[in-house]
Amino acid sequence: MVLGLALRWLGLLTEPLINQASRLAFNIGLPAMLFVSAAQVDYSRIGSARYLLAGVVATLLTVALAWLYSHWRGHPRALQGIFVQAAFRSNLAIIGIALAVSAYGERGIALAALPVALLTVLYNVLAVWVLNTTLGAGASFVALLAGVVRNPLIIGISAGVALALSGLPLPALVVPMGAGLSAFFLPVMLLCIGGAMQLSNLRSTGAIAWEATVWRLCVAPLLAVVLAISMGVRDELLGVLFLLLASPVAAASFVMVVAARGDGVLAANIVVLTTLLSMLTVTSGFFLLSIFSMVGRLA
Repeated sequence: MVLGLALRWLGLLTEPLINQASRLAFNIGLPAMLFVSAAQVDYSRIGSARYLLAGVVATLLTVALAWLYSHWRGHPRALQGIFVQAAFRSNLAIIGIALAVSAYGERGIALAALPVALLTVLYNVLAVWVLNTTLGAGASFVALLAGVVRNPLIIGISAGVALALSGLPLPALVVPMGAGLSAFFLPVMLLCIGGAMQLSNLRSTGAIAWEATVWRLCVAPLLAVVLAISMGVRDELLGVLFLLLASPVAAASFVMVVAARGDGVLAANIVVLTTLLSMLTVTSGFFLLSIFSMVGRLA
């Protein structure tokens, strides 16, 4: 991400190039990677996957507590939904997966595939709800469902799950293809995120953006870890869950706020702040978990 920021400053990474690479990664690269990972999961053990339940419960708990906090702080009604969405909506599908692969290799993306699928759907539903409630975005349930069904990430994971459950043998080229896609697309996506950051926007950052940043990078991950540990989640599962839920705010949150005619400047500032500071908070949090031997063996 730092390299992407530097290349953008030097003029070597332009906005059109960033947009094209991001679209390619989101529509083709990442769905293909998730397809490969989901196709290799043993779903006969899904009933014991407590880390999935921990991720869902932690997300819902974050939404409830962030909503109460926002009311207690007296945030303007039009900003409450933006704050709550930033508190719970991590960039798990891009940065989270990249971190999981960095920590655990191909095993990381295999463990992350199902949480990403489940939480991506949940994030979209919750985001529409909180923004509708505070901004009156007017998105219908049918429109929400259509958006989820057309999501390339959901399509890729669903196809992988269907292949795994069908009992058909996994084609010999699938696993090497997944490794090659990971080696290419994950660095490209991180470069694009770094290049897309607009540091000049931070000049207009207010207190609510910093509060949302603290919730996204500190409060929400802490709630998730405490809850997961209390449910017996340990080792690699805990490590992957932490990396997914400790990631910065997803760029999609900005898109949804703008579409709902909310404060796009605030949403953009939160994305930039959390992306920059997550390099410190995620590293520190994962290091602490590693010291106490709670996140399993690294790749």
